[in-house]
Amino acid sequence: MSMLCRHFGACGGCQYQDLPDDAYRALKQELVLAALKLEGVAAELRDVVEVPPATRRRAALKVKLKDGVVEIGFHAAKTHDIVDMAECQVMTPALLKLLPGLRRMFKEVLAPRGDADMRLTETDAGVDLALRWNKKLDEATRTALAIWADKLGLVRVSVGGQVLTSFAEAKVRLGKASVPLPPEAFLQPSREGEAILQGFVREALSGAKKIADLFSGCGTFSFVLAEKARVHAVELEAPMLEALAAGVKSASGLKPITTEKRNLFKRPLTRFELNLYDGLCLDPPRAGALEQAKEIAASKLPRIAYVSCDATTFARDAKVLIDGGYKLGPVLPVDQFLWSSHIELAAQFTR
Repeated sequence: MSMLCRHFGACGGCQYQDLPDDAYRALKQELVLAALKLEGVAAELRDVVEVPPATRRRAALKVKLKDGVVEIGFHAAKTHDIVDMAECQVMTPALLKLLPGLRRMFKEVLAPRGDADMRLTETDAGVDLALRWNKKLDEATRTALAIWADKLGLVRVSVGGQVLTSFAEAKVRLGKASVPLPPEAFLQPSREGEAILQGFVREALSGAKKIADLFSGCGTFSFVLAEKARVHAVELEAPMLEALAAGVKSASGLKPITTEKRNLFKRPLTRFELNLYDGLCLDPPRAGALEQAKEIAASKLPRIAYVSCDATTFARDAKVLIDGGYKLGPVLPVDQFLWSSHIELAAQFTR
């Protein structure tokens, strides 16, 4: 970076913005290699693929009203203090430009010394605002939020997962589908990173005719895979599956997509169920998918595309799969959280 963010050193969002590019990429690779080494997993590591700055389309920010001043930002490093954000070199311009108006809104609706958690998501229709706070939503607050949402051009406002006001459907395009996001829905941090991971998964499962997509969310990978194969999407959260089903109705030219609501931590697909498929997409949360990996290791599945947001749990699960007879292909690190210690991975397993 030729110009450091003015908040670097105070804000806990970016820890490594001052590193030269080569040193930074080496650090990201080392994070992955160290996790793999700890589990005794040998792997070829591809070069880190980075998304550009100013592409993060979703951000979880803290809000605090103190002495009549609204602070919005990430936590300061190693504290619960908020670094009041005047700029950010990772978030999209659409999110950043809302901050002055949101400060005015929160000054009106937050109680003195009040605080809130806010998630901003840039959708194809506009920016979606999801709020969580302990304040009771009286009628005056509801009205004020709705008026401010209109003023700021927000596509939707939800509080505690419940829609308060909506001016259009908060949709995103996933493959050929237009998917209406439920409030607080999980989405890949950037469109660019999403496309990289979709491309990897598509290639890793090329030739498969019947694919299970586990931890499918609202269909990040289901829709691109359904261009060539039948897909069974499995997810715990009902609103995400409802969004996926709505996306299916919006698309044409896809192979059938079926859905199943299931807690894969408590009830993973068994080896016998897995043997019905010739491809598997696995995209678990940070906790990984240990119990599911054990069943996969005992199955006859010929190929797996594993997308991970945590190198440590990926390495643990990879060890289980390798011990079960799978071969680990080259691991692709994808950096969607620039200048932080977070790194995502994509890898293919075959037998």
